[in-house]
Amino acid sequence: MDPTKLLTDSSVVCGVVAMPYPARGHINPMMNLCKQLVLKSPSIIVTFVVTEEWLGIIGEQTKPANIRFATIPNVIPSERVRGKDFPGFLEAISTKMEAPFEELLDRLKHPVSAIVADTYLVWAVEVGSRRNIPVASLMTMSATVFSVLHHLELLVQNGHFPVELSGQFLSSRTSFSIKFCPACVTARLQMAL
Repeated sequence: MDPTKLLTDSSVVCGVVAMPYPARGHINPMMNLCKQLVLKSPSIIVTFVVTEEWLGIIGEQTKPANIRFATIPNVIPSERVRGKDFPGFLEAISTKMEAPFEELLDRLKHPVSAIVADTYLVWAVEVGSRRNIPVASLMTMSATVFSVLHHLELLVQNGHFPVELSGQFLSSRTSFSIKFCPACVTARLQMAL
């Protein structure tokens, strides 16, 4: 989609650019956040940025009129083959999406008041910093997963991380409970043999 054709109305008070991580489990929550955001005021315009391939995958889904799609080129491996080289896919996300994203920002008709980026797109914070645009980070994982990651040192201290996947570990510990993580109910991990 051509971002130069986006709304140029002078009534736009707040132009938000949303940049999700290119995966459905990240795109859908970002879109849900944007839908809630634009309900707050008709003067909020969201430019929702995805790759050309992802726009084809998600299509022109039902969305409020003040959310517009804009695309960057397919500079990352295709969704259809990314599993064959997932480390390469992650590297491409980290190194190849930033420049096209910045070029898109340069072409937008309305001023950008804020960027909402997926937590995994760490380069978006640098882009915002260079342009003096505030950046909000959206973490799409559950609160429990976040709490476990936040308290990773407790997993290490209690011998649950790193996980040894040798035959000896699997035969002796097919399940264990995590009772020491603040803000988490007791979690039980059952390993399938």
